[in-house]
Formats: sequence, C-alpha cells, structure tokens
Amino acid sequence: MTPSDIARRDVLMLMAAGVAVSGLPQLAAAASSTTADPKSQKPSPQNAVWNHDQVALLIIDYQPEMFAAIRSETSAEMIELNTLYMIKIAKALDIPIVLSSVGVELGVNSPTVKSIADELSHLKVIDRSTMDAWEDENFLAAVKATGKKRLIFGALFSEVCLAFPVVDALKEGYEVTFVADMVGGQSQIAHISALQRITQAGAIPNSVLGLSAELFRDWKSLEAQKAKPEIIAYLGELHKRGLR
Repeated sequence: MTPSDIARRDVLMLMAAGVAVSGLPQLAAAASSTTADPKSQKPSPQNAVWNHDQVALLIIDYQPEMFAAIRSETSAEMIELNTLYMIKIAKALDIPIVLSSVGVELGVNSPTVKSIADELSHLKVIDRSTMDAWEDENFLAAVKATGKKRLIFGALFSEVCLAFPVVDALKEGYEVTFVADMVGGQSQIAHISALQRITQAGAIPNSVLGLSAELFRDWKSLEAQKAKPEIIAYLGELHKRGLR
C-alpha cells in the first residue's frame, strides 16, 4: 500500500469509530463520495462538544530554541507535524488564528520555525517580552478581537508558555482546550506537572485528531469535506515518516 492508500484506510478507521465492523463497506463508500448540497455543521444541542465556528486557535512560541529543548514524551518532530496539521485544519474551517513568539525583538530567541511561519505567513506575529502571553496587551487584544470564548491552546513549553496563559484565560471566563500532542516540556515531569495543573484548573485535554474530528463531527457536513484532504495528507505523512 502507498502512504496515500494507508492514509485513506486510516480515515475510514476514524470514520468507523463506534461503528460495528460490518458497517465498514458502507463507510468506505461514504468516504469516496461527496454530499451534493452539504450543510455546515451546527453546534450540538448540549453544546458540550466544540464546534468549528465557536473557537480560535492560539499558537504560542513554536521557536527553534524551544523545539531543541523538548525532553517530554512527544518528539519535537511529531509536535511540529501535529501543529502544522492543526493549523491547516483551522485554515480549512475558517477558524481565527493568533500567532505569537517571545523574545525575538529582544534578541533572546529566534523567530517562529520556518514551517509554521510559512503556513501562517498571512498573519502578523505578536512578539512579546512576557513569558505569560496573557500579560501582553497586544496578544490579549488579538484574542479578544476573534470574538471567540472557546480557545484552543498550543504552546512551548508546557510548564511556562502553555500553563501561564491557560490559567489566566480560565480565570477570565474563557473555555480552554489544549492539544496534548502539540505541546512539550523541558522534562517529562515538567510537562506532566503542567498538564495536571491546567487540567485541574479546568482546561480540557485533547489530541489533534480528536479535536479536528470534534470540530465537524458529521462526515456529510461542509466542514468534513474541507477537512478530509488535510486528514488524509496528515496520516499519509505520519506513515511516510514512520511515525504511525
């Protein structure tokens, strides 16, 4: 099987979540078909799961110095790939994105890594001196300008640039989810302690595939048709790199 064939198989597996094996042929047919007049995914009646039109994505401090010092369970390579995937899903679903770096203008750190910067070349990077992005007035203004009260956080490191703004955002009444396989720390204990801290404060852990599926949920929706090519490309890249 080619990487593309394997990726399509994995999409079918994702589509089959909670469905009996006997239903796979029907799902296979659904995966290769398109809806004539797709409708946009509406929020769930309970509003417990998150919808694509409710959220903003915050990308904080994905810089070379941070990537080089990751020593927690998800590798730097995987974090970079997952972050790019999440950004592409956000772009496909018209989710607002805020991009920030720390210490570049001060000469302390390098700018955002090239792969992520190139994917977000249409955005102005908000560079800060504060380790806590929530304490930077330009960053905070950009978040508020999205008009969203549900925030998706990705940041390096977990113990500093993720934890600090997450607990501040929660205190200000925002709902927060963090993408656990998009973040990392300078040690495993630092990373896990940070995730425990923000989870106990009320943040919701998620994964890139779990979150991207949550944002559209119905394979007949308009958003599913927009997201499907990104999912297939991501899974194909995982296989190509031997990461899945």
